[in-house]
Amino acid sequence: MLDFKDYGIEMWDDNKISSFRRTLLAWYDNEKRDLPWRRTKNPYHIWVSEIMLQQTQVVTVIPYYERFLDWFPTIEKLANAPEQQLLKAWEGLGYYSRVRNMQKAAQQIMTDFDGTFPSTHSDISKLKGIGPYTAGAIASIAFNLPEPAVDGNVMRVMARLFEINYDVGEPKNRKIFQAVMEKLIDPDRPGDFNQALMDLGTDIESAKNPRPDESPIRFFCAAYLNGTYDKYPIKAPKKKPKPIQIQAFIIQNENGEFLIEKNNDGRLLGGFWSFPIMETDFLGQQLDLFENDSSALETLSKKTIFEQEYNLKPVWSEQYFTPVKHTFSHQKWTIEMVEGLSKKAPLLPSKDLLWVTPQDFDKFPMATPQKKMVQELFKNKK
Repeated sequence: MLDFKDYGIEMWDDNKISSFRRTLLAWYDNEKRDLPWRRTKNPYHIWVSEIMLQQTQVVTVIPYYERFLDWFPTIEKLANAPEQQLLKAWEGLGYYSRVRNMQKAAQQIMTDFDGTFPSTHSDISKLKGIGPYTAGAIASIAFNLPEPAVDGNVMRVMARLFEINYDVGEPKNRKIFQAVMEKLIDPDRPGDFNQALMDLGTDIESAKNPRPDESPIRFFCAAYLNGTYDKYPIKAPKKKPKPIQIQAFIIQNENGEFLIEKNNDGRLLGGFWSFPIMETDFLGQQLDLFENDSSALETLSKKTIFEQEYNLKPVWSEQYFTPVKHTFSHQKWTIEMVEGLSKKAPLLPSKDLLWVTPQDFDKFPMATPQKKMVQELFKNKK
């Protein structure tokens, strides 16, 4: 059991904790958002919503959530879904490992739990892709178990509430916030308690532009009462995403079809289709092979590397495209597009390639960078 005094936390007595619970839940009863996943106790539905809400705003999630359950109404349907349909359902949400892990977890449920979503916190925690926060959220909301759901929003509220002088971004410090929540959580309405703090943390007590004077729990909040609100939570600045230069090859044949390629390397955007792309670092490595041959270096270019890699000989266009930019959590891509016209030659069997009309693009899962490239391409065709 964590000793709060060791961490500089002055924990309340039972009466104050009870008063805090009543205050928070009364506010939630009046102000809670009407969200589709709050109209059900179905653990599968709640699980889908919680995974989607990781790294994604509520307003974005709602249509995805409704479509996902329409396409995969049961755990069994999710477990057996083909990859292309699975990625299409998640297309545009990002962090695609989430949906892959969901399918693996669905397969676990079918194998280990006879197709029924597990109802204990320990069993829920065994599922692929379900960490402490998600396990706590599902256990408390779907099964009314007194399990905290501690995410960044909740840690922010707790840090201000008790003036916790530990970095919320450090994984090792999570146990502190977990212990505080275990002490505070309402045993009768744990799901509502967790969701109340989620709502509070995403709005009134948000990271940017909080409105502390409107917080229903301001008179419990040490940072508010002591004038230290701006100090909390303590969090080291994030590392900036690494800039990555990408070359994209927009190849069209005489039938108006475009060459697209499936990323099968299992890394970033694995399983998605896009115009063929190469990192500039890879292109540079190919150029380095010719560093002792100046004449070859003069003639070798990104375009000729493409021709060698794909066994195609396009007629290259001089059309200029505005570079496409897209930021992931750890990388910031700048994509330079180059256009070429090619005969519809046989495609290399060693690569997953297709000739596809623009009208059929929607049949393939395509991530946001590809969609941005398509938009830039056809902006220049008008």
